[in-house]
Amino acid sequence: MHDPILIGETAASMRAIVHERYGRPGVLELREVEKPVLEEDQVLVRVHASSVNPLEWYGVTGPYFTRFDNGLRRPRHTGLGSDLAGLVEAVGRDVDGFRAGDEVFGTAAGGSWAEYAAAPAARLAPKPASLSFEEAAAVPVAAITALQALRDKGKVQPGQKVLINGASGGVGTFAVQLAKALGAQVTAVCSTGKVDLVRSLGADRVVDYTHEDFTQLDERHDLMLDIAGSRSFLDFRRVLTPEATVVMVGGTMTYRGHGPLPHFAGTFLKSRGRSQKVTLFVAKVTKEDLGFLGELLEAGKVKSVIDRRYELGQASEALAYLGEGHARAKVVITL
Repeated sequence: MHDPILIGETAASMRAIVHERYGRPGVLELREVEKPVLEEDQVLVRVHASSVNPLEWYGVTGPYFTRFDNGLRRPRHTGLGSDLAGLVEAVGRDVDGFRAGDEVFGTAAGGSWAEYAAAPAARLAPKPASLSFEEAAAVPVAAITALQALRDKGKVQPGQKVLINGASGGVGTFAVQLAKALGAQVTAVCSTGKVDLVRSLGADRVVDYTHEDFTQLDERHDLMLDIAGSRSFLDFRRVLTPEATVVMVGGTMTYRGHGPLPHFAGTFLKSRGRSQKVTLFVAKVTKEDLGFLGELLEAGKVKSVIDRRYELGQASEALAYLGEGHARAKVVITL
């Protein structure tokens, strides 16, 4: 692994993490680049914190399925980072509801691993006053993925039993809390070192997969969030009700190949002709869902859990740590 390289200054510039080729996290560089130019519906945010998601992992390592959007040989868009929390610096002509100095959180149009980022106003919301910038930056992609998986795709109802495979990562820790906030009973699957954390988030039952096979549990579940992608549909369908829904959220991160796609495809194929419904989705960050999460965060019904914090110049280390697959909840980048 190599430390990012700081390259010379330019006028009206900022520090940002970029990658001009695909590869391991060591390809990241800390450079001086031009500040973003705002579009009419965007907000310029002085970034105080961002976070690391599988989105950035796949963007950097470049498995085949990601290159169709960002260049087959080299990335067309070299900036990185989606989540952000910070202060509004300026607003576009068509933006209402935000002004300079406002504290906000949400997602950038591209490149929040930087001192400044342009963010669509439709993907920003006021930062909850009780949260630090770091805690707020941990929320957007992971929490909205969990929320939309449970509420929109899973149609979770109060009293239903929800099984979360991969409950200790960024999406998983939010999913446990949100499922409880929505009135569900939660069975959470994780490894030994994360059992106490997941139990503290409200899970009704925690399964340590290193000692117990969750596919052999003695109860059936109405909804499963498959975040870890570690088991076959034919294994885990035993612990689902006949009319259960399986929402596929993620899979094992690798440096090459097709990423989680083989698991997704295999699950779909093996579910054909079965009564359980299998679905896949891409989360959409909206002002409304950020506002909903903000209310839960302010009320203390949901909280951000941060495993490690890294400075901007340590982005390669932060990404490598996420890729190891051992992160407890969120990894945050601070500026």
